[in-house]
Amino acid sequence: MAKEKINKTNVARLLDKAKVSYELIPYEVDESDLSAVHVAASLGENVEQVFKTIVLHGEKSGYFVCVLPGDHEIDLKRAAKVSGNKKCELLPMKELLPVTGYIRGGCSPIGMKKHFPTYIHHTAEQYPYIYISAGQRGLQIKLNPADLLREARAEYAELTD
Repeated sequence: MAKEKINKTNVARLLDKAKVSYELIPYEVDESDLSAVHVAASLGENVEQVFKTIVLHGEKSGYFVCVLPGDHEIDLKRAAKVSGNKKCELLPMKELLPVTGYIRGGCSPIGMKKHFPTYIHHTAEQYPYIYISAGQRGLQIKLNPADLLREARAEYAELTD
């Protein structure tokens, strides 16, 4: 059986350019459930290793990005604190594509229209690999969290309760 060809996304091309080792992993998209919990179940992976990308707006910093395990909820107070803001709010869904270049369910911390300060949930560093969106629905990237930290020019932070 021939292996299905997976088209490279901008995220994959950026990782290639940086000589980062990764794997593109396709999964079945459920338009009614774009959650990372669903993605983890589709992949047969631990939901703690399937990370979602959340874009926020702080009153001082402007836009910033948080990457956290799929079953966790962002703590806005902690996100505001780590990003140097007093308060922050989630980016309205209608602004996601114009601000990042990505759609809901396909937002990656790598390759946004411009670089925003990025914070990765500290639990990522305990795993040999994690999954993030490859920049489109139905495709994840499996990579070493240290590589993600470097390529997203991010830092580890406590982002949840």
